[in-house]
Amino acid sequence: MSTRTPPHAGAARSALAAAALIVCHAQAQASEYASTAATAAATAAADPARDRAAILAMQGEYIVEFDFRETVELAPGYARTPPKRSGGNEVVIVVEDTPTKIVLQHLLVSDDGSHVTKHWRQDWTYEASSRFEFSADQTWAVRPIDAAKTRGAWTQCVYEVSDAPRYCGTGRWNHRYGVATWTSDRSWRPLPRREYTTRSDYNAINAENRHTIVPGGWTHEQDNTKTVRGAADGATVRTLARESGFNDYRKTTDFDFGPAYRYWEKTQGYWAGVRARWDAALAGGGVRLDTKVDGMAMIIPLFTQAGRIEAGETVPDADIDAVFARWVQPVAGARKTAAAE
Repeated sequence: MSTRTPPHAGAARSALAAAALIVCHAQAQASEYASTAATAAATAAADPARDRAAILAMQGEYIVEFDFRETVELAPGYARTPPKRSGGNEVVIVVEDTPTKIVLQHLLVSDDGSHVTKHWRQDWTYEASSRFEFSADQTWAVRPIDAAKTRGAWTQCVYEVSDAPRYCGTGRWNHRYGVATWTSDRSWRPLPRREYTTRSDYNAINAENRHTIVPGGWTHEQDNTKTVRGAADGATVRTLARESGFNDYRKTTDFDFGPAYRYWEKTQGYWAGVRARWDAALAGGGVRLDTKVDGMAMIIPLFTQAGRIEAGETVPDADIDAVFARWVQPVAGARKTAAAE
């Protein structure tokens, strides 16, 4: 026996489908409006002057403790490694200070004051249009930042002791309750220096950073996921473990940082030239380092040249250029970004 669809059934189905489309469209619009409203609210709440004061509050003389502990085991059969703790005497110097950019250079001094090490550097840019990202082994690509993400936000980019790129993060400062805290988005970074000589089972960290200005100093918290990525394409292969990092910077008046200031007074011009060469290389859209992951093939000649400058010698520009020509290569197919043009 055959059945016939009632004449009105097709119309009913069409009406239901139309209604569903209207609901979906309304939900999409509501979501878009909510996102726009949230961005607008964040922008309205932005306070660049207070943000700048918080960033500049990180300058000074500190006793620093570094504490890294693996927490969650993510891979089958993986066992947590022992915590890694270290410390040092570190001074943070303002290298550049403009309304939209602040550059802070860290210098370590040995306990006996006999040795100064140019440490990491952090650059802060307000509403940056682009940033470099660790895209594959020894490779950093410059990529645009979404307009909604960077509006009212600061992008922090961190550099190695050689001023080679390491990682960037973008986020907004929060000044509620009288405490200034900046939280980044998640981004990639290479194997950390503390594990160069002990680990070969992963090659990248996916991380979120938090900087907080506290009485007597500031803190740097890290939420890290140790990850294996494809060496060529940067695709995630597997995750091994989560790690909590806590760097505690406590101001001190009990240590003589004179050697650091004297070193920087003599070598800052040299390092400005090194930074300019890195900026020029990244302006092409990205860089690839031909060194091993520890970067020592480039660090040693640059630090040796800086030592010559400190001793009163002259280092020709050609000598610096030769180091970059040997170890720094443009990323194939990289395009110049608007920010770099």
